[in-house]
Amino acid sequence: MKKTLISVAVGAMLVTSAHAAEKQIYWGDTHLHTNRSFDAFTNRNFSVGPDEAYRFARGLPIEHPGHKARVQLETPLDFLVVSDHAEFLGNIRQLYNVGLPTEGLGIIQKLKIWYAEYLIRDAISSGNGREFFYNQLPDPYDTPQEAASDWEENIGNAVFPKLPAIEDKAWSDIADAAEANNRPGEFSAILGWEYSLIPGGANLHRVVMTDLDGESAKVFQPFGSDDSLYPEDLWAWLEKTSEQTGGNFIAIPHNSNISKGAMFDTITMRNEPVGPAYAEIRKRWEPIVEITQYKGDSETHPSLSPDDPFADFEDYPYYIQKGWTEYKPQKGDFIRSALLRGMQLEQDIGINPYQFGVIGSTDAHTGLAAAEENNFHGKFATDSTPARKLDGWSDNANSSFGWAMGAQGLAAVWAEENTREGILAAMKRRETYATTGPRIGLRFYGGFGIDESLLEAQSSISTEGAVPMGGELVAADAQPPVFVVHAMADPKSGTLDRIQIVKGWVNGSGESFEKVFDVAWSSDDRLQDDGSLAPVPNTVNLETGTWSNAAGAADLSAAWTDPEFDPTLRAFYYVRVLEVPTPRHSLLDKIALGGDVDTRRPDVIQERAYSSAIWYQPAR
Repeated sequence: MKKTLISVAVGAMLVTSAHAAEKQIYWGDTHLHTNRSFDAFTNRNFSVGPDEAYRFARGLPIEHPGHKARVQLETPLDFLVVSDHAEFLGNIRQLYNVGLPTEGLGIIQKLKIWYAEYLIRDAISSGNGREFFYNQLPDPYDTPQEAASDWEENIGNAVFPKLPAIEDKAWSDIADAAEANNRPGEFSAILGWEYSLIPGGANLHRVVMTDLDGESAKVFQPFGSDDSLYPEDLWAWLEKTSEQTGGNFIAIPHNSNISKGAMFDTITMRNEPVGPAYAEIRKRWEPIVEITQYKGDSETHPSLSPDDPFADFEDYPYYIQKGWTEYKPQKGDFIRSALLRGMQLEQDIGINPYQFGVIGSTDAHTGLAAAEENNFHGKFATDSTPARKLDGWSDNANSSFGWAMGAQGLAAVWAEENTREGILAAMKRRETYATTGPRIGLRFYGGFGIDESLLEAQSSISTEGAVPMGGELVAADAQPPVFVVHAMADPKSGTLDRIQIVKGWVNGSGESFEKVFDVAWSSDDRLQDDGSLAPVPNTVNLETGTWSNAAGAADLSAAWTDPEFDPTLRAFYYVRVLEVPTPRHSLLDKIALGGDVDTRRPDVIQERAYSSAIWYQPAR
């Protein structure tokens, strides 16, 4: 009975206002690689291309590229972005299956291609594609600025020259697959790619997506790091291409947790201070960021948020580089500290470059957009079974293998319609949130003079006088804003432990602060004398992988006013929703393998959702 009630509640999460069309939550993945990506193919994804990826996301069964069993999503997605790497797009697949053309190339370039063909064919045929890929990674540098001057030479030595004809064909295939699977109002097959900048092992990747249809997108070739090492040049290209095609574009930074402090820095890749012009164009083209995915969670880190007991979640201390370097979490790596840094920069230069919303996505290289713990088939085709995750498991070369991966996440958007245009419009206004896999329903509003009655209607609520997640509140007087939040559990996952509101603020001297407030929880008896909450019980059975939802809540809501509000200070507020403890995929694999298996990862996790922030601005 409880599951039925939750299902009805989640289905009723619709929003209307006097000035806007009805909105509802749409679920998707903006970060998915197929066999057109060089690293997916070298890791033996031979069979799942763009068409199969879109069909799997729509809920249709396909054959897994690794273990070859039939796989299928229990609940289809509403949208998917196939985002293969722009760099060498389709080249490895073409090389292995057919061979690469050398017409019009000089003898040195021909020799590089012939040598690359020999190495890649041999590596893939012998099952050493993963080792070959690892050997192409950059050497470690402390900063990406230091590495930039060597990057082009490293890429050239690693593989082969840019081959536009092959990349054009691969891009055309992706565009055709999107058109074949796009169902406006039912499923949005969205075009995109990954700009894969990784100087010296610092992950500065972006997923680029557009609302263009397939034929319109064929007039250009995706812009990659082999076109420029500087994100500013990507944004300039987006500006030009948007004007030429009439399409809308955004770029989505991801895996900031392994950026060596550079993703949300105070200096640019050109080693210049972040100034107003840079901040304005970055804010325009990067309105949202990916906060959680297979390669770890980027909300915050225990060393940056020592007073937050839930900061240690899906830590991923591995840079994507050749050789081991000690992981050093920095402020420029994580979302919470980036939001704080953005307000500090705004105080100095007048504009906030890091006023972004958040989403989650997978970064799967199997072509399978699966984020559930019990339906996780590995990042690559080569680590798709429990037994394979035991092979070659180490702390350096194989860091992105097996149990180091988290089965996460999903992008949730509050959109007016399930179309390419509707999804992208919601992202541009930052009306988005992230989950680590479960479909947790979440509403979050801020306003002056509002209360919890905002949430009373099931299918239609008035948001007059309030802004949703991603919005900005500007004070008219010293009155504190009220924040109204409502979360509903996924009936196929854990019930809810608590709702928290995370606050960040900057004082007049430019110092930044953060604090986490519990605002709603599953039962009154958990509240302790000091105002803290007793932990929700961990009921996970380590022998069976089952758990109880009895201690959690089907839904939680609150109207909350900041007890420490200062009307003169800039601040942001975002929501974090925690589930009760449930089994991690590493525990499920351990049970499947039997015996005493060291996965080097927790057996139990607390899945979560993160809202985009609401920013408070003092009266101007």
